[in-house]
Amino acid sequence: MINSGHLDRAGRRVTLRPVDDDNWRAVADVAPRDDQRRFVAALAARYLLLSTRSEVWTSLAVYADETVVGHVMWGVDDDGSHWIGGMVIDAAEQNRGVGRATVQTLATWLAGRDGNPPVRLSYHPDNTQAARLYSALDFHPTGAMDDEELIAERTR
Repeated sequence: MINSGHLDRAGRRVTLRPVDDDNWRAVADVAPRDDQRRFVAALAARYLLLSTRSEVWTSLAVYADETVVGHVMWGVDDDGSHWIGGMVIDAAEQNRGVGRATVQTLATWLAGRDGNPPVRLSYHPDNTQAARLYSALDFHPTGAMDDEELIAERTR
């Protein structure tokens, strides 16, 4: 379990846990709001499949206290940078600070890994909500793009 002590706005502790036999169905069913589907998968199941078919990504269940509320994954690039990807917070859990706590928790954990690697993520330029969140958490665009997404690196 990855626990940095971050709470959502309701005071629930947000933790990241391995996807396992007990929680994979709840994680797979996580769905964003309809207006977010142009930026993320319609169901977290797509990211779960990606992480099982790829050697790059590792999926994590996002918990608020003892309830699965989202999915996030992390990976290591060829240059040693560590990446956050595939974050989906369930529509019913939006605007409660869960996404913020998830990124804070995972970014801190990744940055503290062996060698203190750079931590990066990417987002579509039209996703202004994500841009505001990531900027507030010290992620800043590098000027590089991956497919149609801006790459941002944590500068803390």
